[in-house]
Amino acid sequence: MHSSFEWQMDYGQKQELLGLTLAQLQSVVLDLGLPKFTASQVAGWLYQKRVTTIDEMTNISKKGRELLNNAYTVGRKAPSEIHRSSDGTVKYLFPVGDEKYVESVYIPDGERATLCISSQIGCQMNCEFCATGKQGYKGNMTSGRILNQILSIEGFENLTNIVYMGMGEPLNNTDEVLKSIEVITSTYGLGWSPKRITLSTVGIIPGLKRFLEACSCNLAISLHIPYPEIRERYMPAERAYPILDVLSLVKQYDWSGQRRISFEYTMFKGVNDSMADADHLAKLIKGIECRVNIIPYHTIPDVSLTPADAKTMQEFVKRLEKEHITATIRRSRGQDIEAACGMLSKIKALL
Repeated sequence: MHSSFEWQMDYGQKQELLGLTLAQLQSVVLDLGLPKFTASQVAGWLYQKRVTTIDEMTNISKKGRELLNNAYTVGRKAPSEIHRSSDGTVKYLFPVGDEKYVESVYIPDGERATLCISSQIGCQMNCEFCATGKQGYKGNMTSGRILNQILSIEGFENLTNIVYMGMGEPLNNTDEVLKSIEVITSTYGLGWSPKRITLSTVGIIPGLKRFLEACSCNLAISLHIPYPEIRERYMPAERAYPILDVLSLVKQYDWSGQRRISFEYTMFKGVNDSMADADHLAKLIKGIECRVNIIPYHTIPDVSLTPADAKTMQEFVKRLEKEHITATIRRSRGQDIEAACGMLSKIKALL
């Protein structure tokens, strides 16, 4: 696995400041012979004032800026493409080096504005129903590349929530994801409350343990199919990280406070949409104070799965509610620009 600096140097560029924690910035400035407090100044310029060049850091001495410029660059990148949906959703295509790209999605909804961000270039999970997995895995993103998706969009000032639900499995890139979360939630960074952040995972248990211990952000488990033997057919990660083991782990934590847990359940006709499936799901997650998000399936090429109909989804929700489980049907957003759940793929974006 690449370290942050190794990955940045792979781009053939100067080392990038964006994505570094305050402790890392302190190491940077001390190595250059600058006062330690310069790190706090740099952090303020990077994360609060969102500058794109070191020369804009005007409260740092001219000599200090020269030293920083000799070895570093800010690392901000504008999106290469912007696609706008008729429902107000905006999809961004970001360059992440060496002709590689990722997508992120801005979703406005009344007073709420959510940004769905990517954490990997492609994905290793290869879930049958997800376009991202079909393009394969091209590498982990640095914390800087992750944060660039947030800092470089038009609607940054309106953002209320961030979800790690874009391209990639966040907990296959735990180091950089946790570093980006530190920047988002720290006072030297964006200063956000952890309850405004949700991370989605298929259940990579080593990374999940680290995530649950390191922060109090919300968690979304991509469950989708409540029978392990069937889930394995559609989600290969089940072999290495059985959903029963994932549930056993999350049951060790308290979900009655500010941190929330939800289960994502993409519904496929004839696969996981029966009332018996609803009953089995309820039994599986019994004892966890949670929400189930029923997600309409969005068809992708060369996959034989078909969406469940709206009436079936509504009946499924009612069945869960009878078991005292909160359930909602997620409204599809950005489908006309291929920005809805499971549709992100930089391959299609570049065609």
